[in-house]
Amino acid sequence: MTPPPIRFDDGAAYERGMGVWSRLAGDVFLDWLALPPGQRWLDVGCGSGAFSEAVLRGCAPAEVQGVDPSEAQLAFARSRSPGATFQVGDAMALPFPADRFDAAVMALVIFFVPDPAKGVSEMVRVVRPGGTVAAYAWDFTGGGFPFDPVQQALRAIGVPPLRPPSAGAERLEVLGQLWRDAGLTAIETREIVVYRSFANFEELWEVSTITGSMRPTVAGLSPDQIAALQTQLRSQLPPGPDGRISHPARANAIKGVVPGGA
Repeated sequence: MTPPPIRFDDGAAYERGMGVWSRLAGDVFLDWLALPPGQRWLDVGCGSGAFSEAVLRGCAPAEVQGVDPSEAQLAFARSRSPGATFQVGDAMALPFPADRFDAAVMALVIFFVPDPAKGVSEMVRVVRPGGTVAAYAWDFTGGGFPFDPVQQALRAIGVPPLRPPSAGAERLEVLGQLWRDAGLTAIETREIVVYRSFANFEELWEVSTITGSMRPTVAGLSPDQIAALQTQLRSQLPPGPDGRISHPARANAIKGVVPGGA
């Protein structure tokens, strides 16, 4: 099964659900990239603009451009990050000339791109020689997705969760091959592990089911199925002595350099 065309239901739901997870991983990723100030950045598949906002906040860029196929998401991105420029665009046919940027990044996107190799080659095309092409994505098929506990519980009650169209493209070995095939050099990879804590089961349930592929999946369940799902999820994630529930998520990250720079 593949998810609906729109990745997120709306900006506010995304911010409360996936948005917090995204910022946790994104901050680690940007520290790891360690790019100098004054760079021209491209955020490919920018969605609600969370990563663009992080770049503006912490990287002193000369410019940030974002592209995404969803005009609804771009409208939210423009409202939150007026310092960036956003436009409708296809990751596999970026609307920019060659050598336009110093850095291009896919943030939590590569498994949504129907042809990941084409998406990487497009980033290489629009980045100058010596510039950086990078990505990070939740380890969806390896159990690192922030909502993987809910997906595990769905499987346990016999309901297959939705999958992105290119699930598996986020694995480190696959990312490495994509970057090598695109001709990038100085390739480095790493895992990013982040944790989130919830006040109680009710908060965990709300945050984990209000956005992305989880919302339509849960909305399609019967009351008995929802009760069984919650029972299963409670058994997987028991609270600590203080009543809080914590669990990790894991993303895979990669960066490489476009050859030909000085």
